[in-house]
Amino acid sequence: MSATESRLTSPEANSPTSQATKETLEDYTLRFAPRSYRRWTPMVVATTALGGIAYMADFSIGAGIGLAHGTGNALVAIAVAAVVIFITGFPLAYYGARYNIDLDLITRGSGFGYYGSVLTSVIFASFTFIFFALEGSIMAQGLKLGLGLPLWLGYAVSTLMVIPLVIYGMKALSKLQVWTTPVWLVLMVAPLVYLISTDPGTVDRFLSYAGTDGEGGINTASVLLGAGVCLSLIAQIGEQIDYLRFMPPKTEANKRSWWTAVIMAGPGWVVLGALKQAIGVFLAVYILAKVGPEAAPEPIQQFRSAFDAMMPSWLVLPLAVALVVISQIKINVTNAYSGSLAWTNSFTRVTRHYPGRMVFVLVNLGFALALMEADMFSFLNSILGFYSNCAIAWIVTVATDIGINKYLLKLSPLQPEFRRGMLYAVNPVGVVAFVAASGLSIAMYFHALGDTLQPYSPVAAAVIAFALTPLMAIVTKGKYYLRRTDDGIDEPLLDTDGNPSATTYGCHVCHQAYERPDLAACQTHDAHVCSLCLSTDKVGDHVLPAQPSAA
Repeated sequence: MSATESRLTSPEANSPTSQATKETLEDYTLRFAPRSYRRWTPMVVATTALGGIAYMADFSIGAGIGLAHGTGNALVAIAVAAVVIFITGFPLAYYGARYNIDLDLITRGSGFGYYGSVLTSVIFASFTFIFFALEGSIMAQGLKLGLGLPLWLGYAVSTLMVIPLVIYGMKALSKLQVWTTPVWLVLMVAPLVYLISTDPGTVDRFLSYAGTDGEGGINTASVLLGAGVCLSLIAQIGEQIDYLRFMPPKTEANKRSWWTAVIMAGPGWVVLGALKQAIGVFLAVYILAKVGPEAAPEPIQQFRSAFDAMMPSWLVLPLAVALVVISQIKINVTNAYSGSLAWTNSFTRVTRHYPGRMVFVLVNLGFALALMEADMFSFLNSILGFYSNCAIAWIVTVATDIGINKYLLKLSPLQPEFRRGMLYAVNPVGVVAFVAASGLSIAMYFHALGDTLQPYSPVAAAVIAFALTPLMAIVTKGKYYLRRTDDGIDEPLLDTDGNPSATTYGCHVCHQAYERPDLAACQTHDAHVCSLCLSTDKVGDHVLPAQPSAA
């Protein structure tokens, strides 16, 4: 009997474990993405990943900063945030693409431990529903202006329309992103080019705009406050990695295109993001006198005015609404998809039960809809400024663990580990650094340490996380990373090219075949168990015991 026939005739075929296995094999949610599934070229993966950053929130974020602090401060703030996001995103993108795991799995083995990274999964899930709500609000504004829909109904439409698209995972998302990206780029860039070429005075007005304080010039506090809002987007690298984990193996033949795709679609997303924020400032200044400061940050107003300058009036609203709707769909399928993975991942580890990803698609959308109905758009910068402290602390901690603890201090294992039984439940290196950095920076943000220090909260989050992560690794001597150094399988995890091994083994519990990195030996049988079955093992029968030598 073949392996396939064995799986089909197994008595466990309709068990809860089997159902969970079937769902996670659709696009390898919660697990290592095997070579057999990763059939896309590097450029297709990169295009899909970059399609997910077509969101309109950047225009609102840039406009809000520019209107409050002036163009000069806004541009410097955007640049500062972009540099930080690029530097911290690079090691995370590399690990995701090289070892084919998502950011949560990277976080587990990079200082947080098997259960410690539940903290950061919740942070990431929060990121996805906050930005889903922001994009949904922008779409509702477009539907109100273009079709006359009341905002509450627009919020519901923008939420419900993504559900069918999210169900089908990476295969559907890759097609959606590839086909809609050219249309989106043309609609976004054309009006900007037209305005600058036909009315060069718009550039002068943009550069000289001083903000509501009217002072002009570069001010450190204003730059840091603006950068803090932009840095709320630092967790976007998690959504990029949800695509980058499907990169093909890196070889001599494809290494140039492989690296180009990883850099472009990994940390490179922030280049386009920063440009969109700067364009948001430009368009807000351009329409300020016409629509007023309350409406100027709304992308639908920005692009309606821009299209109005270059085409017949009957085309203006349809194109503006089309741009907003395309952008919202492109990003919110990613937000809903990535958020459902983060919630499911956390729930499965804590309860040792896999409820199905669709449950958490609905949970994430419920949170997002509640934020929209609460009119989050009106206090956008406050939400993002607060949230950025947590996101910065997390991303900087993981990036520092990879860059310094793994490669420089060599106290953190170079190969990422994510399987239950191989990791300690909690690693104080990342958990202490993250809690200290986010806690102190949030206190600063809410003026607990005085008004003077309040603008420096994002700087504090980054500096504390960067300093404490290697310090904690030195203090603990790196002994809380691995509970075991041997997973009971003789074959190496990596092949001769340094890519995850493609050799397959059968799982003793769910009777499916998986590639080498997704399995460990079973404690009670002479067999192998996959990572999801280890996660859902309620009594720990299959989990390998700790190795004294690992500590």
